[in-house]
Amino acid sequence: MKLKLDESLTHRLQQPLRELGHDVSTAADEKLLGKTDSEIAEAARRESRMLLALDLGFADVRAYPPGSHPGIVVFRPPSPSLRSIIRLVKSFVSQGSLAALEGCVVVAEPQRTRVRWPKSPKS
Repeated sequence: MKLKLDESLTHRLQQPLRELGHDVSTAADEKLLGKTDSEIAEAARRESRMLLALDLGFADVRAYPPGSHPGIVVFRPPSPSLRSIIRLVKSFVSQGSLAALEGCVVVAEPQRTRVRWPKSPKS
């Protein structure tokens, strides 16, 4: 799966996610540090990359409606420590299929995951 790490996520996740078989780029790789959320989301959309972030702004379905992007996963670790963040991201990514969440807006916490699915087309 093609992933983009927002600047809020550590570059230290890049290698572990690659070891899990993902194609990973970071906001820093593309000189997107300091850019707005919408610019980062647009870069991920253009590249068909699911965006992984800590920033709750990306969970706003009015700004990023499900189905209008490759997918957004916002992580809510129990603490802001680097260890806590890495543990939550690695656990979430390794335990499920990200492909099943394409186009969704997901908020992942240690004990629960909330998913906003794209609306299905009317028949």
